Amino acid sequence: MFRNSRTILFSKVKESLASVMPIAAIVFILCFTVVPVPTDLLMTFVFGVVMVIIGMGMFTLGADLSMTPVGEHIGSAVTKSRKLWFIVLISFLVGGIVTISEPDLQVLAEQVPNIPNQVIVFSVAGGVGLFLVVAMLRILFKWKLNYLLIFFYAVVFGLAIFVPKSFLAVAFDSGGVTTGPMTVPFIMALGVGVASIRSDSDAQNDSFGLVALCSVGPILAVMLLGLFFRVEGGSYTPVEIPTVETSRDLWHLFAHEIPEYILEVVKALLPIMAFFALFQMFKLKLKKENIYRISVGFIYTFIGLVLFLCGANVGFMTVGNYLGRELGGLSYSWIVVPLGALIGYFIVTAEPAVHVLNKQVYEMTSGAIPPKALSTSLSIGVAVSVGLSMLRIVADIPIMYFLVPGYLIAIVLSFFVPPIFTAIAFDSGGVASGPMTATFLLPMSIGVCTGLGGDVVSGAFGVVAMVAMTPLITIQILGLVYKFKLRAAETVVETTTEVEIPVQAVETEIDIFDNTIFELEDDDE
Repeated sequence: MFRNSRTILFSKVKESLASVMPIAAIVFILCFTVVPVPTDLLMTFVFGVVMVIIGMGMFTLGADLSMTPVGEHIGSAVTKSRKLWFIVLISFLVGGIVTISEPDLQVLAEQVPNIPNQVIVFSVAGGVGLFLVVAMLRILFKWKLNYLLIFFYAVVFGLAIFVPKSFLAVAFDSGGVTTGPMTVPFIMALGVGVASIRSDSDAQNDSFGLVALCSVGPILAVMLLGLFFRVEGGSYTPVEIPTVETSRDLWHLFAHEIPEYILEVVKALLPIMAFFALFQMFKLKLKKENIYRISVGFIYTFIGLVLFLCGANVGFMTVGNYLGRELGGLSYSWIVVPLGALIGYFIVTAEPAVHVLNKQVYEMTSGAIPPKALSTSLSIGVAVSVGLSMLRIVADIPIMYFLVPGYLIAIVLSFFVPPIFTAIAFDSGGVASGPMTATFLLPMSIGVCTGLGGDVVSGAFGVVAMVAMTPLITIQILGLVYKFKLRAAETVVETTTEVEIPVQAVETEIDIFDNTIFELEDDDE
């Protein structure tokens, strides 16, 4: 098993290398051309890149071995009980526990002005738990996802009228930040486990959409806090740029932070492990081989998250803030708009949860939606969102001018695309806005806003919300393309049948279509 794990780990690290290097290359080009960066800061970034690559590889392997099977086992066991009260209780507890375990939630809590951190944490956890209950009931009772999304987002935008305008961006950011590397694999696997006991043709489609609904809970929770707490007059604490004079100082910088992230990840994993242990004792009764495999997966997840969070927070956050501040101070500060779009295109592939989503979509659709098609659609969506976010900062445009039409377009599209694409699209919004967005794009936005002399709380915040919104549109457009090509293929089959083309030729044509329907490479490739 260990030999096999090493082989898979090497493959995962190669995948993460391919994901992170484009971002590193863009930063290096900027550092050597437009924005000169101090050497010590650049070396901090390089060290952070190495940690992020190794950490992401270990985390994705750990998620495959532990988080995903644990979620599937619990989801299946809960649903087989056939007791509605038990399903509701466990869903609420799981949603709350996993959300409290989310490292990004602590980052959000520290950034919300004038509200105690623990109030934010438990309110958001309650919101996720409540909406996970709704998501589970949707699968069991076969409720239509787009109708639920219409209702809940109508409530969100209706409530936004009464929330202080300076607080709206933070509230919408919370929906994306809290669906991070801990939450997404577990919740998505939970949906697969619940849907597995259904035998109808829509069961697999309904296994998606849990992340979509769970992203609404934090937005509503933080908005409600904005109504009951005085949130005006809050300020953001700037990112501290470290001073590193020697290679030993560089090592001490990271070594000093590692114990903090070890403690953070232990706090994140322990509740999940304890919950799984209780379920194993009283409900699951898995074999020793499965327990051993899951235990090894938790170890990989632990080490991977520590390395990833340390590298991202220490290496990426500081250089992102510095680049943004310097770019915002340029006489041609408009350059942040195309640069933001370029960075957004590549940074989404460095999100750990995106790899989990790609794998699960590929497996659940039996290869009908290949990872390349999904990744490209996500990259385009995030590129647009980051470009618009930078435009919003430069031109000082209120965030609601983007969010209202964006969500309206996404909801309208949901009536014209296959339901599975709507579920995957809204899941992708939460998945795309993970720790890389929080530790690089958000600090970069804050830096740009600072360089331009704008209000950080109302201007810079909102980039996470924008990143969570645009994939809803691009993934559903992918669904339209799929729908039209499928109809075209059916027309070809009907036409060839009418002129009595041999059956073998028709089958060959269908095989060719199946192999090329989502082929996105250029003809010369």
